[in-house]
Amino acid sequence: MLVVKDIDVYYGAIHALKKVSINVEQGSIVTLIGANGAGKSTTLKTISGLIRPKSGSITFKGKEITRVLPEKIVELGISQVPEGRRIFAAMTVMENLEMGAFRRKNKADINRDIEMVFTRFPRLKERRKQTAGTLSGGEQQMLAIGRALMARPELLLMDEPSMGLAPLLVREIFEIIKDINSQGTTILLVEQNAKIALSTADYAYVIETGEIVLQGKARELMHSEEVKKAYLGG
Repeated sequence: MLVVKDIDVYYGAIHALKKVSINVEQGSIVTLIGANGAGKSTTLKTISGLIRPKSGSITFKGKEITRVLPEKIVELGISQVPEGRRIFAAMTVMENLEMGAFRRKNKADINRDIEMVFTRFPRLKERRKQTAGTLSGGEQQMLAIGRALMARPELLLMDEPSMGLAPLLVREIFEIIKDINSQGTTILLVEQNAKIALSTADYAYVIETGEIVLQGKARELMHSEEVKKAYLGG
């Protein structure tokens, strides 16, 4: 579904991504793990069109999207849950969800999808008229996911969904991620919590200082001595 091939990204003179290549099969959960500053978020932003690579290519469902505008990438079927949630704090929960569907025209379909989000996240329905900035951290993460789903993505990019959440909420969010995937949405997951990421994903990549240094089936990487030592505290 998604093929990222040999992308190089620079921030000025800083070489942030170095020949990064990632494949995401349709229907799978793929995770990209690594330390802070390794290049995880930069990879997602490049796929979303927010950052332009200096070289390399990105292909989605056979179509090259390397130079496509971010809003067009959303229309093609890629949506992102950004790091830190980035909800529209001054807007209501309902308005945030409507913003997720800003490229769509059919009001009846949009309303049906809002109800689907409310079915998945009952707390958001209870707070639909509440200002989003007053929600708890976990509720804001649910809203960020719901807003991304309103674009009806075929591929959902998720950037650090566990950030700042209590362990119980982290488990809840990852159960939601598995449920979204089981309903047919492919997921590329960036996560610093390597243990839960590897136990959730089908396939995994390890990135260090802008380079993919290891890849393989997620369950197998959990038993890798290198991964255990660097990321699992083993």
